[in-house]
Amino acid sequence: MTESKRIHPHKFTLWVAMASIVMMFAGLTSAYIVKRGQTNWQGFDLPLIFTYSTMVIIASSITMQLAIKKFKDRQMLQYRWLLVITALLGVVFMVMQFTGFNILNQRGIKLIGRGSNVSGSFLAVIAGMHMLHVLGGIIALAVMLGKAFSTRNRTYTAVPVEVLGTYWHFVDGLWIYLFIFLKWIS
Repeated sequence: MTESKRIHPHKFTLWVAMASIVMMFAGLTSAYIVKRGQTNWQGFDLPLIFTYSTMVIIASSITMQLAIKKFKDRQMLQYRWLLVITALLGVVFMVMQFTGFNILNQRGIKLIGRGSNVSGSFLAVIAGMHMLHVLGGIIALAVMLGKAFSTRNRTYTAVPVEVLGTYWHFVDGLWIYLFIFLKWIS
């Protein structure tokens, strides 16, 4: 008897969602390039803290991958702590992003509201949408942590952990793309 090579429905749904997110960011970055050619465009350099936040989100991807490995090896204590570290790194990433936005604001790059420029507004939309996706990942990590620390739940299927890991790596890769794009295009 041959084993079925079907993709799990949750994994398939995630891939469809990630494809739509890629399309959204492709549209936003394309519009950014088009708008950049307008005369009222205000150029800016990303503050150094965005480089540090990139390192933080890469580190969180590493801890997520280690968590998946520990789950599969049934080393639950290490798995739990690696999930905690991943979630904390996600929160640190978001705090650093907000700090970067505040630095830009202090440099005269208004992101939204009175005195804002289209360049700052595009940055706010692009980075803000990414941060919403990171927040979604942090919420998913919190749910997974609740299950990991629960004494009632003792299922050992790796699918939810793999789905979460794939999503987390995706938002990591998405930020790396956006960071390089904003450093190069801005």
